[in-house]
Amino acid sequence: MSTKFARNALVAAITAATLAVGWPGSATAAAAPLSHARIAEHFDLAGGQMPENIVLEPDGSIDLSFSAARRIARITRDGTVRVLATLPAPADGGVHTPSLGFPLVTGLVRDAHGTLYFLYATGTADLTGVWRLTPGGTPERIAALPADGLPNGLALDSGKLYITDSVRGVIWRVPARGGTPKVWADGAELASTGFLGANGLKVHNGDVWVSNMDQGTVLRYPVRRNGSAGAVEVVAEQLPGIDDFAFVGRGDRILAALDQSDQVALVEPDGSHTIVLSAQDGLQNPTALAVRGDTVYVTSAAYLTAKDPNLVTARIQQHC
Repeated sequence: MSTKFARNALVAAITAATLAVGWPGSATAAAAPLSHARIAEHFDLAGGQMPENIVLEPDGSIDLSFSAARRIARITRDGTVRVLATLPAPADGGVHTPSLGFPLVTGLVRDAHGTLYFLYATGTADLTGVWRLTPGGTPERIAALPADGLPNGLALDSGKLYITDSVRGVIWRVPARGGTPKVWADGAELASTGFLGANGLKVHNGDVWVSNMDQGTVLRYPVRRNGSAGAVEVVAEQLPGIDDFAFVGRGDRILAALDQSDQVALVEPDGSHTIVLSAQDGLQNPTALAVRGDTVYVTSAAYLTAKDPNLVTARIQQHC
């Protein structure tokens, strides 16, 4: 399947979903805790370099999942793009990938030894699931996931991988060594209302945090002593189009990518939020964020704008 066809399919899917659930209203930004925003890298739209998720390497380089290109790539500090892995294309071209109709690489995490774990959705049973790439190795699937689902967000904690399924509306859990995934949490809070439900995922201060794109919410699940999921809490609402997110510092403040409205929101522990970055700063359908020191990195996939997939950086002010 061509990259152009895949991009057009995604644009059509997102547009239809947006018409169904409503476009996010633009919020007025208060005193922004981010400054010095700039586009640090431009990516190749025609080549499918639409960044879906981001991991920061200790040496200052950045790992990205390029969704439509089916690739994991590393961006060095001088801007060089090095392809680490290209996932095999499904035999049917991925036309049965739920909600989207093309194969894509989504969630991405790194362990302390440099091994990368990532998700691949193809609509086929032979490829959909959790993949692993050891340093200098080749990609291998370590856990199969249902072909009728869309694995999206990914987090690693205490030897366990947590995975959101944006179509099935569940959180899976599987050992990082591989195996059979088990449903760790489900319920209406994770469900889609027309396009994609449970999306971004992080483990923070002992809890599992999840965003729901369609419902515009941020959820928190405590992890019980036996490892099971506790009762869900809705932490924030009125964030339609929320994709992935990142925590600022050790507290519960969140920077959230609002994909459809080209914005980043700062979400406070009480659930209120302020828009801190927008299209004026270079955002084009932001998908994910990462924080290192006083710098925030935001990936833009340009799924809808179809102009400039990029990486925006900004400085976090001390009071943030």
